[in-house]
Amino acid sequence: MNTLHLVLNAVTVIFIAATMFAAGLRATVPALCGVLADVRLLSLALTANLVVVPLLGWGIGTLLGLSSASFIALVLIASSPGGPFGAKLAAVQQGDTVAGAAMQALLASLGSLTFAPTANAILKAADIGTTVSLDVGALVRTVALLQLVPFAIGLLLRRYAEPTARSWHPTAAAVSNVTFLMVLAGMLLGNWHDVVGLFGSLALLAGFLLAVLAFAVGTLLASGPATRRTTMGGVASVRNAGPALAAIGLAFADQPAVLGALAAILLSGLAASLPVSALLSRGRKPPDTAAPDTAAPGDGSP
Repeated sequence: MNTLHLVLNAVTVIFIAATMFAAGLRATVPALCGVLADVRLLSLALTANLVVVPLLGWGIGTLLGLSSASFIALVLIASSPGGPFGAKLAAVQQGDTVAGAAMQALLASLGSLTFAPTANAILKAADIGTTVSLDVGALVRTVALLQLVPFAIGLLLRRYAEPTARSWHPTAAAVSNVTFLMVLAGMLLGNWHDVVGLFGSLALLAGFLLAVLAFAVGTLLASGPATRRTTMGGVASVRNAGPALAAIGLAFADQPAVLGALAAILLSGLAASLPVSALLSRGRKPPDTAAPDTAAPGDGSP
């Protein structure tokens, strides 16, 4: 089991770095500046993703009376914005793919700094029957290193060597997809006793509810046309597994119960957000192709 955890940790590092590298290769400075310039959209999205959704995770976990391991996993994932699959949901629902990709990248970058203090504050304030305290400084440094550095390198390549960035993006996205599946499989197989024990429990329901409510909050706390608002909803509904996995490794010594709960919550969240996005796509026309200097390249992100 120790060997499996070592391999899982190594693959997790590759997954986090590859995901953010792919996000940097896909993002463009004009698209990011466009999101930053829309002060109303930006402020609403930050409020939804950095404040409301983490509080939703806390409220759902408390309301359902989750076990300590499931509660911790739910709070960790709720506190981690900018999941890369959010950009994919924008394409699934025929939404605003440029704004969705830019917002996802921005949230993931900011989440590198906000994840640890947010999760730590909630876990300290919540009564889960055990004392939990994250090493915020170490976690911020680790997550920032694994996320911000690869993203910055990818963004610089896209800015100054666009042909190279475009040619590398499919490979980086494929590595992100494959390593995500490997991490998910490792969490399920390495902790299958705990995962099986969650069937019929409230942890799956908690993940489902978090995704649905986050989708609604992200849509309501957005501005612009309906396609952009629902795109922001999809981005809010899919959280970033990377920081949560890093926290479990650093603060919880890869506890099987927490890893198993995290895998179950991630799967139930995707089971909620994908059908909603597919339903929204009905009656919508595919978005017009944006200009080369603002468009995100082909969507291959997980």
